[in-house]
Amino acid sequence: MAGYPDDYVSYLVYFHAERDYFECHEVLEEYWKEHPEDPNSEAYVVLIQIAVASYHERRGRRGGAAKMLAGAVERMKRTSLAPLGLDHEETLQRMERRLQELRGAEREFTDLNLPIADLGLLTACRERCRTMEDWEKPSPMDDIFLVNKHTLRDRSGVIAERLKQKQLRLSARGNGQAEGDKPTLEWPLAGKVKDQLQ
Repeated sequence: MAGYPDDYVSYLVYFHAERDYFECHEVLEEYWKEHPEDPNSEAYVVLIQIAVASYHERRGRRGGAAKMLAGAVERMKRTSLAPLGLDHEETLQRMERRLQELRGAEREFTDLNLPIADLGLLTACRERCRTMEDWEKPSPMDDIFLVNKHTLRDRSGVIAERLKQKQLRLSARGNGQAEGDKPTLEWPLAGKVKDQLQ
């Protein structure tokens, strides 16, 4: 197995075992942003787009899924996924088929699987799974948190950072609030989500 980034292997496990497409996007986008010099940068963008398209489609947002997947297909025509241990041509064919399906009649959601050509990579991914039965299992459509993660996750850290940056900008202009006047942050849905998960 070639030396793949750990975040990329995590992406594949989230994609094929946990079906956590939101987390796929998060982990690989963070890696991509932190490593702009990586020669596989464009391939990471393709994989991020595939995960986002899958997330939208599973939520019934076919238009958003089709738009995102169309971008991935176009980008795949300019960059190869082979250096990431995937069968590029097979991936492209699968994505083109899914795009046609998204543009066609309504149908029940089915998960995509990426054709991993590097057997060492496939083995490493499967070893990270909780159990071998998890690999390529269907999405648990009754898992409300997984299906709607972007609306239910705790964003208090993001909100706090945005407020901090706003304060810095206001202070730089001389319009900032006094230090003690900063609003306190509390995530309003935290209790509800915790209750649902228990």
